[in-house]
Amino acid sequence: MKNKYKILLLVSILIFLVGQQSFAQYSTIKVRKVYKSYQDSIKQVEYNYLLPIWGQGAYSKGFDIPYPVGIMANFIWMKQGLVIDNMKLGLKTDSHDIPLTSTDFIEFGENTNTSFVSSFRPDVWVFPFLNVYGLLGYGQTHTEVNLVAPVALKSVVDQGVRSMGIGILSAFGIGPVWVSVDANWTWNKPEFVEDPTKVSVVGLRIGHTFVSNKKPQQNFAIWAGGFRLSMSPETYGEISLADALPPETWDRTDEIVESYNNWYDNEASPAQKVVADKVLTPIVEKIGEADGDAIISYGMDKQTKELWNGIIGMQYQLNKKWQFRTEAGVFGDRKSILISINYRFLGLKSKP
Repeated sequence: MKNKYKILLLVSILIFLVGQQSFAQYSTIKVRKVYKSYQDSIKQVEYNYLLPIWGQGAYSKGFDIPYPVGIMANFIWMKQGLVIDNMKLGLKTDSHDIPLTSTDFIEFGENTNTSFVSSFRPDVWVFPFLNVYGLLGYGQTHTEVNLVAPVALKSVVDQGVRSMGIGILSAFGIGPVWVSVDANWTWNKPEFVEDPTKVSVVGLRIGHTFVSNKKPQQNFAIWAGGFRLSMSPETYGEISLADALPPETWDRTDEIVESYNNWYDNEASPAQKVVADKVLTPIVEKIGEADGDAIISYGMDKQTKELWNGIIGMQYQLNKKWQFRTEAGVFGDRKSILISINYRFLGLKSKP
């Protein structure tokens, strides 16, 4: 039952997420107009590079656009609540091979996942207003799942997670502000989960960029917005009791067994006892025997406690090659911190 938490790591997501996001990835170096003397100089630029398409047209109209190719390093911390339903459990030992069995009468308390993910993000501006990017990351996740019935039991799992994905971003200006809309899809593979978990992130940001009067390529941007993180619900996997239960649980095995027996004798319905006899009682017996080698198989539906959360962020652009940004999820159940470094370059020339 404790294995469910591993799935949550996708958040990673996120970061995927994050990630994000996890993450969500975006660029505040949107198409922007700057003061007139610099704008006039931009109009004289002959743009001899393949991307973005219509780059010459953007410069001819006096719009400054980012270098088309970028490589970004992201570091993301995220903590969020989880909702777990439709729990199925099985057991594999030398003397048992119990298949997945529905245990929908198991009740959960507050469940949380905390993740830290580092990701690599190559991207390219295909058009002056449309960016396409990839995501490749690795992180660590810490998940706490609290059972409150039929027995109070806490499961804590720490594991690594690999992530890869793709995303698109559109950015444009409206008067003094810019707007970016971002969407990405990542596939996250925790250590104890059979198949990768798909995470989808959609982000909306509205901000303003303050351009340096002395150095037009240098600017500072601030923004606010929100993002929505959801994951594929079904998860299956296997984990040993030693990996699923924290050390303090093994110090109270007699208490756990006594509490379970009290529920079985005094509260369980006949239908619940049938399920308990098949799968729960053998699992509790292994806990009572302190058999950490017993393998728990599981299946469940899980989702983030809240799909949306609010964010604020800022970015400092040293020049058109280097940008440094940070973003924090501060509104809603999901809390997050993003720190990133971005290096950009012009790419391939369209003319020799």
